[in-house]
Amino acid sequence: DLRVGIARDRAFGFYYPDDLESFRRAGAELVFFDTLTDAHLPPVDALFIGGGFPEVLAAALSANAPLRAQIRAAVEGGLPTYAECGGLMYLARSIRWRDVTYPMVGALPADVQMQARPVGRGYVHLVPTAAHPWPGESPPLIRAHEFHYSRLTDADPSLRYAYEVRRGHGVDGARDGIVFANTLASYAHLRSVAGHDWPRRFVAFARACRSNRAVAPARAA
Repeated sequence: DLRVGIARDRAFGFYYPDDLESFRRAGAELVFFDTLTDAHLPPVDALFIGGGFPEVLAAALSANAPLRAQIRAAVEGGLPTYAECGGLMYLARSIRWRDVTYPMVGALPADVQMQARPVGRGYVHLVPTAAHPWPGESPPLIRAHEFHYSRLTDADPSLRYAYEVRRGHGVDGARDGIVFANTLASYAHLRSVAGHDWPRRFVAFARACRSNRAVAPARAA
């Protein structure tokens, strides 16, 4: 009963099949779209933009201005969105790679700078904060992994974060999981495992947001 748009193309292809299956078990229909060639978002109730190599295809991503504008409007309008690593980079204002800066979606108030060496690599331990937007009980310690050569620059200091980093790097060595509107964007890659069915929590969050959007016009009327 819920349509989740998933960016799956040459720029974003890092998805675990069992995670996608967890979305289906939670009652979500997966709707794939191409950030390089599609000019419009499909009709969806939520977005999931996974990992990949947006820096390699930054020119092509930047050239697809109509889709970038639609995604920015959707995020700023409160569409439930989850972005991991490459997805986080895509939602930022820009990616700078090989001395060239490419405009990205611009929904998150930060820029991305590519580095010559890995910034975060290996397993991470995350402790959820009160800012985490998804309903349901979270494990007190989330085990995930990260692998990124990028770091964020000029991030808005008022940003809220969903996680404290106990092991790993995340966004700044101490925090990860930017929370903006109904979006959670993180360098960490989550896994749907026993005790942490994160797709089900995200789907529940998207359903709640959809219900709230439906109730608001009724109250206004």
